[in-house]
Amino acid sequence: VRAPRLRGAWQARRPDYAQRRDDLRRLRAALKARLTRMAEAIAADFGHRPRQESLLADGMPVLAAIDHLLAHLRGWMRPQRVAAGWRLWPARAQLRHEPLGVVGVISPWNYPVNLALVPLATAIAAGNHVYLKPSESTPATSRLLRELLAEVFPAERVAVAQGGPEVGQAFAALPFDHLVFTGSTAVGRKVMAAAAEHLTPLTLELGGKSPAIVCADYPPERAAARLATGKWFNAGQTCIAPDYVLLVGRQRREAFVQALRAEVTSRYGDLSGEAGDYARIIDERQFARLQAWLDEAHARGCTVLPLAAGHDPARRLFAPTLVLDPPEDIALMREEIFGPILPVLAVDSLEQAIAFVNARPRPLALYPFSHDRRQVEAVLGSVLAGGVTVNDTLLHFAATGLPFGGVGPSGMGAYHGRAGFDAFGKLLPVLWQPRRSLTDRIRPPYAAIDRLIDLIVR
Repeated sequence: VRAPRLRGAWQARRPDYAQRRDDLRRLRAALKARLTRMAEAIAADFGHRPRQESLLADGMPVLAAIDHLLAHLRGWMRPQRVAAGWRLWPARAQLRHEPLGVVGVISPWNYPVNLALVPLATAIAAGNHVYLKPSESTPATSRLLRELLAEVFPAERVAVAQGGPEVGQAFAALPFDHLVFTGSTAVGRKVMAAAAEHLTPLTLELGGKSPAIVCADYPPERAAARLATGKWFNAGQTCIAPDYVLLVGRQRREAFVQALRAEVTSRYGDLSGEAGDYARIIDERQFARLQAWLDEAHARGCTVLPLAAGHDPARRLFAPTLVLDPPEDIALMREEIFGPILPVLAVDSLEQAIAFVNARPRPLALYPFSHDRRQVEAVLGSVLAGGVTVNDTLLHFAATGLPFGGVGPSGMGAYHGRAGFDAFGKLLPVLWQPRRSLTDRIRPPYAAIDRLIDLIVR
């Protein structure tokens, strides 16, 4: 019922610049006023998540994205002049950015505000109406989003659908003008199949096994510090978290492992206590999945190293854990981990590391660590990924001018900034023809235009 109402309202009055700007400003103000409540709602859904992680990863990126949209909106909306070519002179050509209509957004549970509101705000900036389906795994945050959006937007401009997988399946099958889905590759295939009925254009933000390659020249202590942030932020429940590490130089493994252990100790201490700075696993099902994968690694004889005490299923507290040189056929190496388990594989050369990555589906993120520009370029020139941060983790996601999106099994299309603005609209090519036109001369009998053809093909 809501989708036709959204479309009818959009057709009756397409949002102009003033409305888009006003909508974005009010959305920003409404979220800013609720940042504390937002962090509380996310913590309630997770069982516990540090307030600072929710502010850093859910609140601030949305505010930064809206600021970027506001700063560039007028320029992005302005028609762009392009060359028509001398053969069509004196015609002039332009590209006009036109909104599509109604954009559907299916958002996940791991960053339930960021991954709902950034695509929503971008679609609003592009002149669309939006129908949002937040995750059923974060009910408190979904209620907050529904309340926030109802305050900012009339129901015929932004609507929220709530419910479980059956609602999500029906939602994906609606005849949207564009559909954004963020989640697992397996569910992404189902969303794509449902959208195919209406040939709905898609932006799929999926996952996959994002590798870190630590080259032989890079200090293991510094690599450990930056990988610890990327891996154990939100207890590893991040689509661009380092999924495994390829450490160039087998002799450096012990130093690297000890550096990771030291980082976990200094950051979290003994998790048997309050563990206030460490997030919990979202639900029992995800905890059981991670535990089963770790049990498989144990059963296959892998070296499994818990880096902190306090592993507690009752609190869904899954301690940071390393698995050293696991076989390639266990679940930890076949599937995206999406948790605080980090496989570390020692390799003999950078070439071996590159070959290992390229033998697998293209990842959403790639993290090469080296101070040698030639080695970094060798990685960038050989491995195709959705996005890259060199000598660090996660931060390419936060760069407002960079598009965010996967490739192949890790995703389709991109958003963030101008890329999202273009994805949620149509670049309409327009040719303005003056009084005289080439077509005036292209008419039978065609023998009369042989000289014109000779002139054009010279």
